[in-house]
Amino acid sequence: MAPSIDRQGYWGRPTSTLDWCEENYVVSFYIAEFWNTVSNLIMILPPIYGAIQTFRDGLESRYICSFLGLAAVGVGSWCFHMTLLYEMQLLDELPMIYSTCVFVYCIYECFKQEKGVSLFPIAVLFIFSVSVTVVYLQWKEPVFHQVMYGALVACLVLRSIFIVTWVYPWHKPLFYTSLAIFLLGFLLWNIDNIFCDSLRASRQTLPPGVGVVTQFHAWWHIFTGLGSYLHILFSLQIRSTYLKYRPKVKFLCGVWPTLHIEPQRTS
Repeated sequence: MAPSIDRQGYWGRPTSTLDWCEENYVVSFYIAEFWNTVSNLIMILPPIYGAIQTFRDGLESRYICSFLGLAAVGVGSWCFHMTLLYEMQLLDELPMIYSTCVFVYCIYECFKQEKGVSLFPIAVLFIFSVSVTVVYLQWKEPVFHQVMYGALVACLVLRSIFIVTWVYPWHKPLFYTSLAIFLLGFLLWNIDNIFCDSLRASRQTLPPGVGVVTQFHAWWHIFTGLGSYLHILFSLQIRSTYLKYRPKVKFLCGVWPTLHIEPQRTS
């Protein structure tokens, strides 16, 4: 996507099918896109904490997989933007499909018996994941991946809207906050793609500290990472409500949202 005027660094010439708008090897000789790389920390550290907390609360493993899946996307994206190698691009893009399939399973199976496993949706999502993988490995077209990922996200949004409209309307705040943050990230992703030339030109005239703010792909990581994390909390909130627990959103150190699951009410 970006013009081929970037510097060469430790990982050599990019082999990925995408090269984003951040100038390569400007901040570090060892990291191709520095800000696009370090911004992935928001998709790595908080989900790992969420997985540990979910395990400690004795909740279902599907939600542990959701958190770890998001962390895997963050690690893959870190490797991709650090190297701009095709193999690392796959390590970023394919886990996006796999982890979102886990999200879809969680939100569509949230009203089933505790500890129950539904084989049919698992089979459908597995076949979908394998099919996307096979096609994408043969047809290296990023738009195909983006459309498949967008279809999964649309499934999440439609199901979530149904739940907060007809089943648990008091859980709207967390869902719509998650959706709004994710859509903001998507908007910035498009701005970064469409106006790359203008953004690059502006960074030549702005002070370095100010120019960093125009790294909109890094903001895409931050906002979609937070939006995805909040979606997992929302899905867990819905599930724990159905199982008659008492979920409450609390803020770690007064800043970071977490979900506190109180024991079931005694009858």
